Amino acid sequence: MTDRRLGVTVTHRRYVPYAHAHYAGDLVDGAYALGLFGDVATEVCIRTDGDEGLFASYSDVQFRAPVRAGDVVEVVATVTRVGTRSRTIDFEARVVCRGRPDRGGSAAEVLAEPLVAVTATGTVVVPAAV
Repeated sequence: MTDRRLGVTVTHRRYVPYAHAHYAGDLVDGAYALGLFGDVATEVCIRTDGDEGLFASYSDVQFRAPVRAGDVVEVVATVTRVGTRSRTIDFEARVVCRGRPDRGGSAAEVLAEPLVAVTATGTVVVPAAV
């Protein structure tokens, strides 16, 4: 019998404010994406187990492309394994819109294809079922 929680997917989108620029070229540090993964994992736990859960670990994190202030980032979390109290979740952060300061102070564009910026696999834990 397949667990109904397996394959549950949650998506968040967030505008990256310029206040989060940390490096030259308006680059945002990698921890920003990890924070977004934590937020979307919380919703996954609420939807699957009725509890916010706790993030236990990452088994893999890959920084594949830059995230910049002015971007719109889409974060997707999918449950790939369900244990007694643990859940394995695959994460992907994609840039779907990007600021274009070369065209003007507030110029931006929707990307034709999302740019995969960060991927990860993580484990969350939830309380034992009552």
